[in-house]
Amino acid sequence: MKNLFIYLKNYKKEAILAPLFKMLEATFELFVPLVMAAIIDTGIAQKDETYIFSMSGVLIALGLIGLVCSITAQYFSAKAACGFAAKIKEVLFDRMQSMSYTQIDRAGASTMINRMTTDVNQVQTGVNMVLRLFLRSPFIVFGAMIMAFTIDVKAALIFVAVIPVLSIIVFGIMMLTIPLYKKVQKQLDNVLEKTRESLTGIRVIRAFGKEAEEIQEFDERNNSLTKFQQYVGKISALMNPVTYIVINAGILALIYIGALRVESGILTQGAVVALYNYMSQILIELIKLANLIITMTKSMASAQRIAGIFEMAENQTEISKSEKTKQTLPNEYKVVFENVSFSYENAGEYALTNIDFKVKKGETIGIIGGTGSGKTSLVHLIPAFYPAGNGSVFVDGKNVQDYKEEKLREKVGIVMQKSVLFQGTIRENILWGNKSASDSEILEAIETAQAGDILRKKEKGLDEWIEQGGRNLSGGQRQRLSIARALVRKPEILIFDDSASALDYATDAALRKALQTLDYHPTVFIVSQRTSSIMHADKIIVLDDGHIEGIGTHEELLKNCLVYKEIYDSQFKKEAAS
Repeated sequence: MKNLFIYLKNYKKEAILAPLFKMLEATFELFVPLVMAAIIDTGIAQKDETYIFSMSGVLIALGLIGLVCSITAQYFSAKAACGFAAKIKEVLFDRMQSMSYTQIDRAGASTMINRMTTDVNQVQTGVNMVLRLFLRSPFIVFGAMIMAFTIDVKAALIFVAVIPVLSIIVFGIMMLTIPLYKKVQKQLDNVLEKTRESLTGIRVIRAFGKEAEEIQEFDERNNSLTKFQQYVGKISALMNPVTYIVINAGILALIYIGALRVESGILTQGAVVALYNYMSQILIELIKLANLIITMTKSMASAQRIAGIFEMAENQTEISKSEKTKQTLPNEYKVVFENVSFSYENAGEYALTNIDFKVKKGETIGIIGGTGSGKTSLVHLIPAFYPAGNGSVFVDGKNVQDYKEEKLREKVGIVMQKSVLFQGTIRENILWGNKSASDSEILEAIETAQAGDILRKKEKGLDEWIEQGGRNLSGGQRQRLSIARALVRKPEILIFDDSASALDYATDAALRKALQTLDYHPTVFIVSQRTSSIMHADKIIVLDDGHIEGIGTHEELLKNCLVYKEIYDSQFKKEAAS
């Protein structure tokens, strides 16, 4: 957690003032039993109403001053904790954005969301509680014991006996529950993971009629969490009755000894009441301290999980720096794959093996193959979403690992398999591709992407609102707007990762024809399951189980590549038969 404390540096004043005001409040609280003793011994014993009222005014003043100190401390601690959490979220989100695809795959989206929400909130609570109680509770416990000694040494020895017993009970229960609370947090992660998975895949769940199974699985995880929380809660609940038994035994002993000493004239009645109040203060503060330590333990566990994400992001930076190969090739080709093999982390085998080809500037390359043949993996190596395990990928004669990330991504426009649109207007979504694009450039990109009819049907045109994920658009509309977003940046390399799957054949053909008329002549990679989408490409790469089975034109592959011929025949013979 200490690595996260650097984000408190802008709140040093608040982090100092909060515990100081809490100490002030505690100091005034320790004087209250003495004032009560004075009221009983002097005011009530002598029936001096003036004294009683004046000392009652002192009590009210102490209460008001304590209240002001408490509110002030709460304000400063809340300000520091909220600012601290906000800064962590800001930095954490920034680090997540810098993580590689490999690291994101390793951590998992649900895990990172939990770190950003549940864990940061837990750390915020821990900081808030520490600033308020970490100094106050020990101060009250030892302060009350010292004040008891100022009243009567013999009676105060009861405090010396009771405090260790209470400490053993409180901290013993705490040590039992700390590891159990960690398990509770892990089970909570499982419930949240299942919730996110179900919400994300709700359409698939309903399409296959799996609602009952999903509800059952969620109930099992939720019930497991509930039972475990109840188990831990029962152990924690022992704290109050057991500590009250000890404290009441101490109070009985205190009253008994106090009565004897009052009868002997050594102590006054007010002094016994003051000692009783100090004993009660000690009990309350020990329970607060135990709860604080439990909260701190939860917060430290959450802080370690957050720090794990930070370390992953820092490792990505170090890897990027260490992988500066400074390899170059003659600038004759736009993209070169030089004996590239690639595997995903913890995968049993390579997703791509010995991939070797060269692409000239302005060429259109088709990539085809069966499901799982490595088509997406291949094109993801061009913008360096993943580093090549063996071999090298070159863009403009320079190894992609030697580029600054922004410079490389500026050269590439990519349309993913799954079309992702963000909440906002159509204009705002298209501007993701090029934030300085004019409306005329946006409209040009939309027309090239065959999405002009979408605007014509919308009353507000470019200002038409798109819901989160583009859920108020059809699949084909989302794909075409995603294509327009890539086209508006006028990239040197344009990648379509099976991004026309929701388009009909006529729209797909019109899109390919429009791409050929682009005045900046990008190098185009088209990943597709349809041979009709790539048959007119300058070169076609046929993949099978991560290997290149053939490279050539449509006519050449029909003659020389069995895999390509089988794919072609399976599609066109079916169409002819229908």
